[in-house]
Amino acid sequence: MGRNVVHVTEAEAAKDFAAVMDKVRAGAEVVIEKDALPVAVVKAPEPTPRLLSESLRLIRERGSTVTLGGGFAKDVEEFIESHREPLDPPAWD
Repeated sequence: MGRNVVHVTEAEAAKDFAAVMDKVRAGAEVVIEKDALPVAVVKAPEPTPRLLSESLRLIRERGSTVTLGGGFAKDVEEFIESHREPLDPPAWD
């Protein structure tokens, strides 16, 4: 499903940027235009998932002394296996 796109003039955005941000928080992508030409797009950032391997690397780099329980890996594997269905994110429009 596509994102809701809202077009506003540069003057409208400058006059009430809080309203632009309200639209973005509500899930819209706001195109700011001057003389009917787009000059900027304001939208929420795409989430950037982190791999477990990256998380473990960061933990080591930061010198963490956390010790995971012996069954942690088994618990993670069981969780992954029990959630193999495809992700169906909600529509925000």
